Amino acid sequence: MKQIQRKLMGIFVTTIVLPLVLVFLFETEILGTGLLAGDSQSEFVFSAIMELVSLGSAFLSLRLFKFAKVHSDLVAHKEAALKKWGIFRLAIILVPLWSDTILYYLYMNPTFGYLAIILALCLPFVYPSLGRCVAETSEEK
Repeated sequence: MKQIQRKLMGIFVTTIVLPLVLVFLFETEILGTGLLAGDSQSEFVFSAIMELVSLGSAFLSLRLFKFAKVHSDLVAHKEAALKKWGIFRLAIILVPLWSDTILYYLYMNPTFGYLAIILALCLPFVYPSLGRCVAETSEEK
């Protein structure tokens, strides 16, 4: 169990560092900001899509392990299921976080920044600590 938890923790930390590096590069003007700021049609489309994707992924990542099929798989197959579903849960919350971060700096639209902040606020609730990993692979009492 500890090996799977370390793997999930490595993925968690590594994938959080990427948006932070992007923020650093954009804020220090190593990468240009507002490159697509004048394209209002694509901004509207991306804004609508990312609002749905970000809010949906926040909900899904927080509730994923409570779904009956996922929970029964976690209880029955413990480590293999935790690895599979844990990586999936991290991906569905962190990939939109990356996208929102990049889109914020491309369009300089605060909507994308707020969506990234919402997803970042969800991260402590999916933090793969050893206690959480053990609790999620055991029967509810």
